[in-house]
Amino acid sequence: MKVASINTFIVSVPYKRRELSSVVARDGVTDVLVKITTDDGLVGWGEACSGADVVSVDAALQAMRPFVLGRDPWNREAMQAECFEHGLWAFRPMTGNFAWAGIDMALLDVCGKAAGQPLYRFFGGLRRSQVSYFYYLARSSDDDLIQQCQEGLAAGYQDFYLKVAVDWAQDHHMVATVRRALGAQPRLRLDANGSWSVPDALHHLGVLAQYDIDFIEAPVRDHPLRQMQEVRARLPMPVCCNEGLWTEADAYARILGRVADVYCFSPYWVGSLGAFHRLAHVAHMEGLQVVKHTHGELGLAAAACHHVLLTLPNIVTGHQQTAQHMEFDIVRKPLPINTGPLWGVPEGTGLCVEIDEDALEHAADNFRRQGQYLPYQQEMLRKEERP
Repeated sequence: MKVASINTFIVSVPYKRRELSSVVARDGVTDVLVKITTDDGLVGWGEACSGADVVSVDAALQAMRPFVLGRDPWNREAMQAECFEHGLWAFRPMTGNFAWAGIDMALLDVCGKAAGQPLYRFFGGLRRSQVSYFYYLARSSDDDLIQQCQEGLAAGYQDFYLKVAVDWAQDHHMVATVRRALGAQPRLRLDANGSWSVPDALHHLGVLAQYDIDFIEAPVRDHPLRQMQEVRARLPMPVCCNEGLWTEADAYARILGRVADVYCFSPYWVGSLGAFHRLAHVAHMEGLQVVKHTHGELGLAAAACHHVLLTLPNIVTGHQQTAQHMEFDIVRKPLPINTGPLWGVPEGTGLCVEIDEDALEHAADNFRRQGQYLPYQQEMLRKEERP
């Protein structure tokens, strides 16, 4: 069995409402789908993350083709090593990782289908029968936030997530509103996207601690490491590291540096599902936990990560997802997390999801007509020039 062809499809899928944080204002997911076909007719699918510019990620995928075509799909890690060494993607690791993660996913899908096995068996097999996912609260008015909380609770969610560090007065008010709406038991997590200084993080989170915060994600910048280390040592709540886990080396350094209690990352940042799995085990050896990150994802990436989560010893509850926010998906059967927090053991082989060709074409047409869903809006720019 050899890789006969690699095709890519840039797709855009809109959100039901804008994603807003101190860093991004985004209206949907734009990613690159990767289709690998073998000489004996097997087809594997993967999803590469768009990052800041989806066209550059697609260009990287085209540049990586010589390292994959004609090769045995089972030797994906040797291909990756050669691609990053001889193709010089080691000098552009984040773009390389965003692109290669899609190839890696598609190769694993092929291998799973060839073996007649689901992906989770490639990573040591099941440690649990289901994984839970969070409810992503959109920053909004009191009435809307209360309605979002009620809808999430009615659907069975126990982990709720809210972006902060946009405006302190609004942040405080929204957190108080959400906690009142949720009641005492559900877990509430906050994410500052590294936007606070150390003094501000300590002050703001000292105030917000009264609302029983499960953990704070990225309260300050990820570098130098001592910023997160200091905040973690002084805060009355657990800390989650997200920003800064950009490569295998970065993630390894931050885990060993014990900058956080929970590490939030994904195969996109470290380049492959295997690297994600290995680094999660490094965190486990250090007595630390892992939560799966989403940079905005479609059904392929969500399914691939779910297989790995089923096998890990040290995951939290409430992993990140965007399925509930998308207008539609490119997989044929809706994911279980479209409407609720729990996802069990997938049935089938490989990724255990199938592409909906009509939805794929619709999403590709969205990109051709509208382009990429950028991570920013024009009104966020040139603030210093406003009166």
